[in-house]
Amino acid sequence: MQHAFKPLLIRGRSLLPVVQGGMGVGISAHRLAGSVAALGAVGTIASIDLRHHHADLLARSRASRDQAELDALNFEALHREIVAAKQQAGDRGMVAVNVMRAVEAYTGYVRQACRSSADAIVMGAGLPLDLPELTADYPDVALIPILSDARGIALLLKKWLRKGRVPDAIVIEHPRYAGGHLGAASVAALDDARFDFAQVLEQTHALFAELAIAPVPLIVAGGIHSHEQVAHWLAHGASAVQLGTAFAVSEEGDAHPAFKAVLAGAQAEDTVEFISVAGLPARAVITPWLKNYLQREARLQGNAKADPARCTQALNCLAQCGLRDGNARVGQFCIDLKLAAALRGEVGKGLFFRGASVLPFGNAIRPVRELIDYLLSGRMPQLAG
Repeated sequence: MQHAFKPLLIRGRSLLPVVQGGMGVGISAHRLAGSVAALGAVGTIASIDLRHHHADLLARSRASRDQAELDALNFEALHREIVAAKQQAGDRGMVAVNVMRAVEAYTGYVRQACRSSADAIVMGAGLPLDLPELTADYPDVALIPILSDARGIALLLKKWLRKGRVPDAIVIEHPRYAGGHLGAASVAALDDARFDFAQVLEQTHALFAELAIAPVPLIVAGGIHSHEQVAHWLAHGASAVQLGTAFAVSEEGDAHPAFKAVLAGAQAEDTVEFISVAGLPARAVITPWLKNYLQREARLQGNAKADPARCTQALNCLAQCGLRDGNARVGQFCIDLKLAAALRGEVGKGLFFRGASVLPFGNAIRPVRELIDYLLSGRMPQLAG
């Protein structure tokens, strides 16, 4: 794929400077990640709850109330997805696994990803300070934390340096524009200037000099939707860009076509920011279920009480959950249940996370090859209508 940009260099691999972000539950599984990696870029499998892509594992989980068994089924699903993605990619690109720090079983997901020969671990939704220890037996696995400001990057670098480890790359995610679990303490903080890419890139490069370490590739994420933006940020301190929603709605995306239609058809005014069950801001499309939930949220929070039985099949997916733990300050619904419904394209029941920006191809569903080619070359494919 011809382009004028320097490659993204990670662990001796020369990659296209485009990263497909991890999206759960099941939105970025082996088909999407493998397709992206096969083109020479970084494809990312979202680790959480991939059993929804495996009927046999899902059937076994419905018959179990044992947490250890449920975790083991999810680890098996992750193993299958990594193997399939790597087979699809061949020796091209990189297959990464995204693990949320906020997930209760995050250590198990990290270790399973390593055992299954993932090329990289990408971790956000919390500070991944213990990632070097978790992967110590797998020194060839690249470690890529997701952070949002220079303060968090400085904290992580100093902690990791004491352990003799430096990240192989860092994703800088702007919480104003990304979807999912965002790196801000509140919805009001999403516009804080400390998240601006220009400021974070400048401060981080200065930090590398201060700590006397070689510059680490920096990957900007959130709000990227055009070739011009890619060219701008790669000329101003970034080594690559990361996109999520644009890949989720691609032909190779692992979700149901109805899911893609919801995300691709949503405009900025069709989305809302709110505090999800894990206590982190999130951005989602206003569907009938979400509109109804937000109207009832205050009452539900007022009646919040701890009740682990309300978790889907006793699956303690998050370390902190408003519904399970009775935390009245955050969301009062089962996020696993709602994200699984979205994966199946159930518009009336699902929770559909989406970035804030327009999509490169509008509401058109196109192959990942065309998306990557447009981002790197500016060549816009012929779109119907």
